[in-house]
Parts: sequence; structure tokens; C-alpha cells
Amino acid sequence: MNLYDAFTILIVLSAIFGYLNYKFLKLPATIGIMVISLLTSFGIVGLSFFDTGYLQTTVDAITKLDFPDILLRIMLSFMLFAGAIHIDIKVLDKEKIPVIIFSTFGVLLSTFIIGILMFFLLQLFGLNVNFIYCLLFGALISPTDPIAVLGILKGANISKSLEMKITGESLFNDGVAVVIFITIYEIIKSGLQEFNIFDIFILFMREAGGGVIFGFILGYAGYLLLKSIDNYKVEVMITLAIVMGGYSLAYFLHISGPLAMVVAGIIIGNRGKKYAMSETTREYLDKFWELIDEILNAILFILIGFEILIIKKDINYIEIGLISIILVLLSRYLSLGISILMMKFKRTFPKNTIWVLTWGGLRGGISVALALSLTQTMQSGLFVTITYIIVIFSILVQGLTIGKYVKRLKLSEN
Repeated sequence: MNLYDAFTILIVLSAIFGYLNYKFLKLPATIGIMVISLLTSFGIVGLSFFDTGYLQTTVDAITKLDFPDILLRIMLSFMLFAGAIHIDIKVLDKEKIPVIIFSTFGVLLSTFIIGILMFFLLQLFGLNVNFIYCLLFGALISPTDPIAVLGILKGANISKSLEMKITGESLFNDGVAVVIFITIYEIIKSGLQEFNIFDIFILFMREAGGGVIFGFILGYAGYLLLKSIDNYKVEVMITLAIVMGGYSLAYFLHISGPLAMVVAGIIIGNRGKKYAMSETTREYLDKFWELIDEILNAILFILIGFEILIIKKDINYIEIGLISIILVLLSRYLSLGISILMMKFKRTFPKNTIWVLTWGGLRGGISVALALSLTQTMQSGLFVTITYIIVIFSILVQGLTIGKYVKRLKLSEN
């Protein structure tokens, strides 16, 4: 199957599953599409009892799609930029300290807590897994992906400050977590003896700092181009070029493309919209990127649903995965709690902030893609299964209950 045929099938399935969800399930779009995708996967497994060809054909097609490459090299850039252009820089500026702390220190802390807990959990199951591989798992499972839940949170009438904390953290911690993952991955490939603390710091700063600086340059250059013309068709194409060309260049330069897209998106979404666009351009730009975001999210959650067909069905792995759900939630609670304690002397937080951020921190496609990029020596079979179980629980259980949960809490300022 060539790329065009695969993309055609995904778009057709997105439309069909989206229609079925809207007409019958009436769940949030991404969650509903993934539920139908999962049910379809189970249906294919059921058919395999009569004819194994259905299952094998589907598994072969999914394997050939190279999910990590599709998400990390293509889809992620569009989705992060689409989310970033809707960030209000004034509100973000008020919440910059919590967003920075949560998405940097919080992610680092979460990575180490999960890594340590996972190491001891695997020991209990008699699995001798190197600690650095557990740390790698901690990095890939730490980024939150609240795309599926943001609409529900808005409907729950939470405060703007809390909404911005969740949105800002989700956009930046994706990029930071990918940088941490790449750093640990490079250490494993080259050998720990080849690195010292200074080398690790330089590698991390080149990826993260380089991504932020490059994103600023990219966004400001885009803003100057947009300001020099008044043609909505060309201006929308410029934003498309920023995403596609900028992300590819970031990959070539070995700096963080995700962070570059977030920074560039914030500049275009604020300075660009305010000073460089007419009302017509703003309207077309918003609708264009909203549609791109919806389509890619539909495809992403279809792929997540179908990935169940290729994970290893080992009873021990499944048991570890179910226990890991609790460990990951506990790790998020602890990393957020420590981060909030660090900021308590300078600012107040809405009551129950830590509970909403913990339960609302969904894991999604990025974690699955990073897990699938692991090699056999990094215990890929084990960690892919664990990751998948956590992601499915996160999206279906946390995603479907967070709205009701928020409404039951009193989110008033302390």
C-alpha cells in the first residue's frame, strides 16, 4: 500500500467514524472516534477466528505506516502550531511562571519518579530491566496531551487562569518531554561512559534552547512577511510554509521542532493576528487551522485505536500496565504538588488545582509514538504494551470523566 492509498483510507475512516460518533455516540470527537476505532479493531480480531487474512492484512498495513515517523515528523508540527495560535499571550504572560515550572521542572521530576517506580515494579515481576530504560519510559509517558479534554474543560466553566495553565503546560511539556526523551536516547546509544553532566546539559540546551530561539526567529520572520501584504490566500500559505519548512529545518539542525512550532505559533497568533492581518485573513486563518487540527486529531485517534492490533498480548505486561496507571497518576500528582509548593510563596492557585491538573493530564499519541520508536534492546515490547494501556485508560476514563469531575469541584481562588 502506497502513502496516498493509506492516507485515503484514513480520511475515509475519519469521516465515517466522525459521522457515527456525531450521530449515535455523541462523545467528544476525538474520544468517540477512538472508541469506534477500538471497536473496529476488536471486530477485525473477531473476524480472524474465521479468516486470519483480515487480521494479518490490517497488521501489515499498520506496521508499514510507521506511526512514530508520521506523528513526530509530520502531524505533531501542525497540531502544536494550530493549538499555539489560539493562545492569548496576555493571559499566558500572567501564568508564565506556573507554565514554565510545570512544563520543565515538573516533566523532569515526573520522568525520574516514574523511572524509579517502574524500575522497582518490574523487579517485583522478576523483570531485570536496566534503570536507564525505565527512565526512558518515564520521559515518554510524562508529556500530557489534553487536546481531547480542553473542550470539556471550557464547558465546565473553569477559571481562565486554570485553563491557561492546562493549555500552556500541554503545549510546552510535549516539546520538553521529547527533548528529554531524545537526550536519554542519545546517552543510551552512545553509552553512559561517553557522557558527563556537562555534555548532557549542552545536549539538552541545544535541543530545547535552540528550538525556542529558532521558533522566535521563524515566527517573527513570518510576522514581517504577513505584515507586508494583504492577501488571505498567500498569508495562509505563509503560515503553512512556516510549519512545514520550519519543522523540517529544525529536524535538520537537531533542535526541538515541537518547541519551535509552539513559539512560532504564539507569535503568529498574537502579534501576527493583531498587527499584520485583516479581519478577513484572521477569519480564514482560524478556520483553516481549526480544520487541519480536527482532521489530524481524527486520524491520530484512529491510529491509536488500531495500534491495539500490534501490541504484545502478554499477561504479565498487561498486569504491569494496569498497575502503571496508578503509578503514572501518582507521579503526576507528586511532580505537580512539588512544583506548586515551589511557587506558593509568590502566587495563589485555584482550589483543587492539583487534582484537576492530575486527572486532566491525559496521555496520548506522542507517548505511543515515542514508545514505538524504542528498539528491542530498550524493551520495546514491554514498554509499548504498558504505554498503550495507560493511554487508553487516560483517554477513555479520564477524558470522559474530567468534565463532570471539574463541575463537582469548587475551583475558586484561594
